[in-house]
Amino acid sequence: MRLFIAAAAAVALSIPAVAADQIVTLSGDNTKITWVGTKGAAGKHDGGFKTVTGTATVSGDALTAVKVEIDTASLYSDNAQLTMHLKSPDFFGVKNNPKAKFESTKVEKSDKGYTITGNLTINGKTKEIAIPAEVSHAGGTLKITGAVTIDKRDFGMTYGGGKIDDPVAIKISVEAK
Repeated sequence: MRLFIAAAAAVALSIPAVAADQIVTLSGDNTKITWVGTKGAAGKHDGGFKTVTGTATVSGDALTAVKVEIDTASLYSDNAQLTMHLKSPDFFGVKNNPKAKFESTKVEKSDKGYTITGNLTINGKTKEIAIPAEVSHAGGTLKITGAVTIDKRDFGMTYGGGKIDDPVAIKISVEAK
């Protein structure tokens, strides 16, 4: 019996330790999602979302997955009247579409940074997007900064055609432990 226990211990000690993935919780406190919408020569509007939940998975120092849910009712802009309009069926239709989601399908690291590819769902419509990002994980803090431009029409937002530009710039900033 002692020989069996000694053999089992020797085998266990000879297997290299595998670092467990770290799951980082994302929230509106540590994750900022902002946007800029333009309307030709008439200018632009800034805004974002206050309520975000989700997780980021890190293996060693490498980001491997991101999953985010956005409360569309937490949408804000630099103009109160615009905020109410953006919450209407013309845009986000928050009553019928209370959540927007992003879930990565692939995270690739290169010498230029990361590309986080995944499915973005807004208004019940899903489109694959690729977000170029800078990622660092040191001292237990995960930092992600990225930006992507989406076409609002891909998500059923056709209001204001010709007056409101279809491309919308989105910025993501994470600093989470």
